[in-house]
Amino acid sequence: MQLKIMNLRFSTKYLTVAALIGATVSLTAQETTSDSTAVQTKQVIVTESSTAVTETAAVQDTVKKPFKKFKVDGVAAVVGEYVVLDSDIDKAYIELKSQGISVQDITRCNLTGKLLEDKLYAHHAVIDSIMVNDAEVNAYVDQQIDYMKRQLGTMEKVLNFYQKDNEGEFRAELFEINKQNKLAGEMQRSIVDGIEITPEEVREYFNGIPKEDRPLFGDEIEIAQIIIQPEIPQAERQRVIDRLNEMRRDVLDNGASFATKAVLYSQDTGSRANGGQYSLTRKDPFVKEFKDAAFSLQEGEISEPFETEFGFHILMVDKIRGQTVDVRQVLLVPDTTPESVNAARKQIDSLKTEINKGTITFEDAAVQFSTEEETKQDGGQLINPATGDTRFELTKIDPTIYNQVVNLDENEISPILTEEDRVGRKKFKIMTVTDRYEEHIADYAQDYLKIKELALKEKQLKAIEAWQEEKIDDTYIKINGDYRNCDFASDWLKQN
Repeated sequence: MQLKIMNLRFSTKYLTVAALIGATVSLTAQETTSDSTAVQTKQVIVTESSTAVTETAAVQDTVKKPFKKFKVDGVAAVVGEYVVLDSDIDKAYIELKSQGISVQDITRCNLTGKLLEDKLYAHHAVIDSIMVNDAEVNAYVDQQIDYMKRQLGTMEKVLNFYQKDNEGEFRAELFEINKQNKLAGEMQRSIVDGIEITPEEVREYFNGIPKEDRPLFGDEIEIAQIIIQPEIPQAERQRVIDRLNEMRRDVLDNGASFATKAVLYSQDTGSRANGGQYSLTRKDPFVKEFKDAAFSLQEGEISEPFETEFGFHILMVDKIRGQTVDVRQVLLVPDTTPESVNAARKQIDSLKTEINKGTITFEDAAVQFSTEEETKQDGGQLINPATGDTRFELTKIDPTIYNQVVNLDENEISPILTEEDRVGRKKFKIMTVTDRYEEHIADYAQDYLKIKELALKEKQLKAIEAWQEEKIDDTYIKINGDYRNCDFASDWLKQN
């Protein structure tokens, strides 16, 4: 169970930390001379007995073992004050492969162009005084390292895996990677921020697409659901609160270790092994109640028990670092009882019967009885998070939802489905398909929201292209070696 609403993956905007840091020594690269316009290489070798790079003459003194040859890393390009290394391109390939993306049709020129764009954004973010909070970047680095340690076991194993000599060096490199990516992201957002599109622009965009080129939208459905979650008895809720208060008193009055309490008793699997520790800023995607508690405490203070959608918590503030707070927490989750589970099951069964008899509509039943706050006021109607509207394209719908509704006729009620909430408690659900739309060529009236989104994206892309064209012309850019032969989409070579 994770505390955060959003999954705390530590991947960066384009290249993840693992790809940026963890490339193997067998990758092809170059060593640049002081003249960046004439990148030269010299051959060096590495023995299996050592990771140190040595000149060919020195290898004769080492134990003779099989060896691999590679070139020293060199500069592929320079954009303003930022450098694109040959190894950056190699690592981009590694990252794409690690994500299961086919690289068969992706060339080094394609990846170089993408890296040049990223450096251009970061360079002008600095020029435009776009600020990145170093404390936030450091907090994100802390989260990344915590995640790595949970995956690999110890900090020593992390450093070995990423071939780093010490934690300070590793943190410094992670900091620079994250800061550059954050600068690039903020610059991109500033370019398109405030761009809006009018209904007339949407119409012009649609009318400008030849009929034979208009997009084909696949089969779509609209879905509604009713969820009944078993009640948690008040006695169970009070038991959990009392247990947390007991832990709190033991720490405050007897000097017990809060971290040990978290390891032994917390039900938050995301932090338990780490003594319940989290680092967060006000912008991090923790639930509101958790952030409110974290930022209301002084160092060493422990909160009273408080409730979130995950259960009941107590928090202790370890350290306040500017805008970042290091906290530890114990989470206990109150449970349902067999009686409350049976009552919920009977309730949803009764609702399904009444809807099928016509005594109540599905929409009214959702408004009156569904326990899912996000959907009940809309009659149980689901919103597609990818598009913001109520339609789901069957080829892109979540596989679990697809299997639950694919065989339903319009307005037919599904069998009662049993699921688990985010902390493992049972809940019951019925679903219905409220409307179906067969595969069709884009229609202005029927598909206005989709067409509007396409038109807005095109307008944003044009704004970015215009910005790139202007900034490329105003920025020092140097492309080295074979990369000068690339047919870039943008005029990085300034030949036009």
